[in-house]
Amino acid sequence: MTSQQTGPQQSSQTMKPSTAAKKLGVYLAATPEEFQEGTVTRAQYEALQADPPQWLVDLRRDGPHPRPVVAARLGVSISGLARGGVTEALTTEQIQELRDERPEWLERERGTQADVRRETVRLKQKRAEQTDALGGPKRG
Repeated sequence: MTSQQTGPQQSSQTMKPSTAAKKLGVYLAATPEEFQEGTVTRAQYEALQADPPQWLVDLRRDGPHPRPVVAARLGVSISGLARGGVTEALTTEQIQELRDERPEWLERERGTQADVRRETVRLKQKRAEQTDALGGPKRG
């Protein structure tokens, strides 16, 4: 019964290194070779989160950082990074240089991101008001 033997192995909750790196917020290509070549179990992932090794601490602090982290640190969307010509991972120093230089594309994308956030809040408030108007406060 080979299928029964493989079932528990599949449920042991392992993830690809790319998935683990994404969840850890680090750029996979900058991780140690042994991390890139193996799989990561849920227990290993939790251990990395709870007590990160020095390489993980250094990567999170100095980079290079994956695009979602770069975008968050610059206050723009990932699409905004692409529109600004940023397609590669950046170090913390490079991110700070962009913040200091304040190129036109960065200011424009920050404005766009701020508009999106305001609209999201407005829509959420509108839905809440509509829900209150339709159902009123619940009484028990």
